[in-house]
Amino acid sequence: MKINTVSIVGCGWFGLPLAKELVNQGFVVSGSKRSAEDALALELDNISGFVLDLDNSNDNQAHLNVKLHTDAIIINIPPSIRKSPGAYIRRLEQLKRLIAAHQYQKLIFISTTGVYPSCGKLVTEQDAQAHSEASEVLLQAESLFNQASNACVIRFAGLVGPARHPGRFLAGKTELAGADSPVNIVHLDDCVAAVTCVLSSDKVSDTYNLCAPEHPTRKEFYTQMARSLSLVEPEFGDIAQAGKVIDGSKISTELGFEYQHQDPMKICFTL
Repeated sequence: MKINTVSIVGCGWFGLPLAKELVNQGFVVSGSKRSAEDALALELDNISGFVLDLDNSNDNQAHLNVKLHTDAIIINIPPSIRKSPGAYIRRLEQLKRLIAAHQYQKLIFISTTGVYPSCGKLVTEQDAQAHSEASEVLLQAESLFNQASNACVIRFAGLVGPARHPGRFLAGKTELAGADSPVNIVHLDDCVAAVTCVLSSDKVSDTYNLCAPEHPTRKEFYTQMARSLSLVEPEFGDIAQAGKVIDGSKISTELGFEYQHQDPMKICFTL
């Protein structure tokens, strides 16, 4: 069956560019925002906006059914675990109740590579484990949806792109640890392209990592990124960190996906 209609829960920094790209490719796209004003603004980009506040009761169930009961759904709710880990799970549980009666041709859940411990080695999709309170929450969130029929979890590495230039992340900081630890990042362009690829592919695995293939050291990367913005370069101390190398090649091997931004050291020229 062909996917024609897509609902995106969370049209923010990532969800909105994704929605625009899907519209450009001919999909009929619905997108959620938490306020009526923001939902209405989506109409300017030919996105059928609707209000969805998972912290409060959503009274118009019939309206939500129209917007959420599409051929495919992409769930993109920022974790905000440090502020309120319990709230994140409650929001997802509420969403699960709202869509429980519908069978999707494809359900894509956006997660993060925070599910992998800093073990000092290459990690693949099979290496996720509850190594911290945050990772426990992330894995619990994935488990709410990854058993659904036609579900696929996509784990993003550190996100960079418009308004998220990595040169600002550590600029001016001193005595930083992990100078030689590898960097794991992914550009917004690749996030949009990868989710679009999964959405359009007939047969996909249940989980994919998304991370740039090259992994410079933290010192190399953040020093150059700060320098590219003429900011104060970060200073690294002698404290080592094990780090990890996220293997994001599975999606390329299985689906033929090609990263547009393979070398993080060159990304500063495209932000």
